Amino acid sequence: MRTDFLVIGSGIAGLTYALKMANRYPDKKVVVITKAAADETNTKYAQGGVAVVNDLEKDSFEKHIDDTLIAGDGLCNKNVVEIVVKEGPDRVRELIEWGAQFDKEKDGDYKLGKEGGHSEFRIIHHKDITGWEMERALLDAVSRQPNIELIKHCFVVDIITQHHLGYLVTKSSPGTECYGVYALNLVTNQIEKILAKITLLATGGNGQVYRTTTNPSIATGDGVAMVYRAKGRIENMEFIQFHPTALYEPGLRGQAFLITEAVRGDGGILRNKSGEAFMERYDERKDLAPRDIVARAIDSEMKKTGTEHVWLDCRHFSKEKFIEHFPNIYQKCLSIGIDITQHMIPVAPAAHYSCGGIKTDEWGRTSVNNLYACGECSSTGLHGANRLASNSLLEAMVFAHRCFIDVIEKIGSIEFNEKIPDWNATGTSQPKEMILITQSLKELQQVMSDYVGIVRNNIRLQRALSRLDLLWQETEQLYQGSAVSPQLLELRNLITVGYLVVKSAAFRKESRGLHFNTDYPQKSELVQNIVM
Repeated sequence: MRTDFLVIGSGIAGLTYALKMANRYPDKKVVVITKAAADETNTKYAQGGVAVVNDLEKDSFEKHIDDTLIAGDGLCNKNVVEIVVKEGPDRVRELIEWGAQFDKEKDGDYKLGKEGGHSEFRIIHHKDITGWEMERALLDAVSRQPNIELIKHCFVVDIITQHHLGYLVTKSSPGTECYGVYALNLVTNQIEKILAKITLLATGGNGQVYRTTTNPSIATGDGVAMVYRAKGRIENMEFIQFHPTALYEPGLRGQAFLITEAVRGDGGILRNKSGEAFMERYDERKDLAPRDIVARAIDSEMKKTGTEHVWLDCRHFSKEKFIEHFPNIYQKCLSIGIDITQHMIPVAPAAHYSCGGIKTDEWGRTSVNNLYACGECSSTGLHGANRLASNSLLEAMVFAHRCFIDVIEKIGSIEFNEKIPDWNATGTSQPKEMILITQSLKELQQVMSDYVGIVRNNIRLQRALSRLDLLWQETEQLYQGSAVSPQLLELRNLITVGYLVVKSAAFRKESRGLHFNTDYPQKSELVQNIVM
């Protein structure tokens, strides 16, 4: 297959970019690849909303910029923060023009929520399923574009570079270029070569590297792992954001149900085993402190009391208003016997968002020529050491637009590389035992959760590296001799991501933002990004 524009991922970042390209070039084909159903993305599960300044009388760009910089704990790129905050309103208006609907007051103004770290009410939302609504609108718009081909159930194996032409490619090699991808078609079970002039990675997060996460099962860090194997630059992988309030269900492994931060924005109170509202002991902003502070506070309370969760108290809420704003949370809680008007909600932190990723510049360019990245898989400089709540959907839209602007300046000068060989599967066979893959995945998630969670230390990180090294050796041996499968590819990518998180955490000799190491509890005077 050949296409001018190849998009890997069908979340808000990938679809926004694809729509812009299809509108700009109606005579060119845009191909969007997703490894599952079209709407099975991290975007779909975003509950809270989009942080955007839309009333300059009550709010200001400067306040949103300051809130983002404070949350990022000294590592944000201020220029990028200003770009995202100031360009954000235009991108939101575009999304509304494409059909996205956000909740409004009776007078027609948008309802605005407030979440941790925000100084003003500025979160626009659609009930408690904002991401779902945005994904719906984008997919509807894509379906009306005849020159967008959306290929479902197609798993990208690797980025094609000069390496596949027999050249030695290293991180210091000048002029590394992306020519497209090799992808496993899950319908035909064949690996296909897809040549592209420009490739955009919008592959989402990597929450599945942990035992419990708010991310769906598809969030396996594929884009980050592929770029690392292609010798591209990866940045700040140690900053994994744990959402403070995932619904606690005993024995759950995998995707946990998210209790959006907007519930605390509306007045929800965190309480410990004794019923004490404990957040005032950790931060003057109490329950609306930034996520890293709240997650560590909950972790501390759980360890002090020997419990596996704390409580979120919403019993003082108006039942009608709660159901109006959070209908899905209400129904989910009710389905497991929790009536929020009478019972507190059991919550515990779960892996939620990767603030690091594929290093890009302010136009979404990676260190590999003709390869762009945006959305959660990228590290643009917006989030720094900790993401401000509801900034991620905004960032995805702004950088999808900036990638689009940059690509139209260069697309005319790029040609297809006709020398790329077909995929060679000679000497491989089907794995005889799937347990070799499933057990390794469980081990990886256990190691990451126990040793590289909310609180870390040097011994834990060293143990994690040792365990991951063995898992990597075993998995590479299996990969070299086996026909590829989605399960094997995801395991391989997750082990790579796990290694990058641990290695980056080991390099950072301080505690900053989402990275807290008890051996280095203070911030360093040297403010630096960890690039790998």
